[in-house]
Amino acid sequence: MKKINYKNIEVFVFKLWEREVSEEKVSEKETELLRQWNNNAEKDLNAVHMQESKVRVLSGLESYFNSTGRSIPVRSYKKYVYQVAAAVVLLLSLGGFLIYNTFIKPDIYIAESGEKIIHLEDGSVVTLLPGAELTVAKSFPASTRVVDLKGDAVFSVAKSKIHPFIVNADGFSTKVLGTVFKISQSGKSKAVDLYEGKVAVSSVGTPVSFLKPNQKWTNFGVAHTTAVISFAPDKTSGKSRSELLSLSFNDVPLNEVIAVLESNYNTKIYYPKETENKRITADFTGGTVAENVESLAFILGFEVEKKDNTYILKNK
Repeated sequence: MKKINYKNIEVFVFKLWEREVSEEKVSEKETELLRQWNNNAEKDLNAVHMQESKVRVLSGLESYFNSTGRSIPVRSYKKYVYQVAAAVVLLLSLGGFLIYNTFIKPDIYIAESGEKIIHLEDGSVVTLLPGAELTVAKSFPASTRVVDLKGDAVFSVAKSKIHPFIVNADGFSTKVLGTVFKISQSGKSKAVDLYEGKVAVSSVGTPVSFLKPNQKWTNFGVAHTTAVISFAPDKTSGKSRSELLSLSFNDVPLNEVIAVLESNYNTKIYYPKETENKRITADFTGGTVAENVESLAFILGFEVEKKDNTYILKNK
């Protein structure tokens, strides 16, 4: 865009604003010039230019006011009003750009193809995995350190006993004081893996879960479901083995509850087809597969028949 000196810009904007307010037609060329000028105005400005611009525009406004005490014709007065309004809007628009970008607009970090490491002002480090997006408010860090996450990321949070660090993800949040953990989000499936420290994970419709190192929170891809899984090395094989420590459902259809139980206990559970949409609210904590199936049967008013690794729920 061709550079225009300040006075020409002022005249151009004043005239155009006057015509727009009075509903006169604005040509396509003028509209295009406005668009180009608007796109380039923000990137060409800095704090010094802004201050100088304000002084020049305000000084230019003096000529639009009557200082002689003589009356001003109504038509001319309307013209002056339009011009003053144009100057004020111009100041607010340009100043607003800078104020918003400097003090309000959050910082957004995106890992487009590979991992992206973000160093936050409190000393925390976030590793965004491919496709992830992190939003950090300009007020960060405040009394509560809050960020928003889309996708997967590993957090190494700077320790603070009085300033909690909260990650708001899709439908759940993770609260810590200082720790290392990973958040995973894939479709409806959500998970938090804890490596160091402690975290509290909360989601809508489920109780808060408190994790210790080598534990994982997940919803198994089912809404209003929460589980905590512990991972520990097997003394015999040396490989990591998992143990389901807790499992909660809050108003979840029976067919989805059964699917989660079958998947985690490597078993098969049969039940009357007509009850598949019955809503279940239950907490299964520290029980064996047999105990948890018995608890589910009690809630449904069914009896249980076991054959090898298969359970059959049926009416009494």
